[in-house]
Amino acid sequence: MRAIVILPMLAFLAACQVASPPPSGAPTSTASSDNLPKLAPDVAMNNFRTVVAKVEPIAEDICRQETPDQNCNFTIAIERDRNAGINAFQTLDNAGNPYLVFTIGLIEDARNIDELAFVMGHEAAHHIARHIPRQRASAQGGALIFGVLAGIAGGDASMVQNAADIGATVGARRFSQDHELQADALGTVIAYRAGFDPELGAQYFTRLPDPGETFLGTHPPNANRIQIVRDTMASLR
Repeated sequence: MRAIVILPMLAFLAACQVASPPPSGAPTSTASSDNLPKLAPDVAMNNFRTVVAKVEPIAEDICRQETPDQNCNFTIAIERDRNAGINAFQTLDNAGNPYLVFTIGLIEDARNIDELAFVMGHEAAHHIARHIPRQRASAQGGALIFGVLAGIAGGDASMVQNAADIGATVGARRFSQDHELQADALGTVIAYRAGFDPELGAQYFTRLPDPGETFLGTHPPNANRIQIVRDTMASLR
């Protein structure tokens, strides 16, 4: 098992945010794991270490089987700054090494070990599916198209730059919901093979505000994500 890295602050480009603190009064799914008590901090951290020990080797094995040409040596990192909220994401350092970053807030918010395992499988799946390079390519394509159109329309340098920035945002978000569902499906496989219950882990979504069908939203509706987990588990069984 690779060492768990403690990060004093975040210093990487995030691939996705799994969660953020729900705003007061935000709607959530009808079935919720809110009634489950939070674990003691030491229990939560012990659960996290157990998940790392079991999920990481499975994720690396699947990564090497599916994409043997890319770096599959995951580093698990903890962001201990509580101002970082309740988040987890996959990212790459400047050398292309994959990191799975968890904030202490998310670790302590998990109601059971299966939630941590599912989230870790989900984040590892983003790397296996090459979502960061695909997102970057889509952003670059969007920036080019919008910038060229602004130039053709007679925009000055400032207008072209603004259009390119908008295009990059649109391009980056174009496939983000599909990427999340893909990561949910493959993350289910990873967590299951590591010995955890992904359906129980996916109850994490019931505590999040539902993004619904927001235009250019980065995350799909929670119900869709839970259904993907159920469908994947049905195929595994």
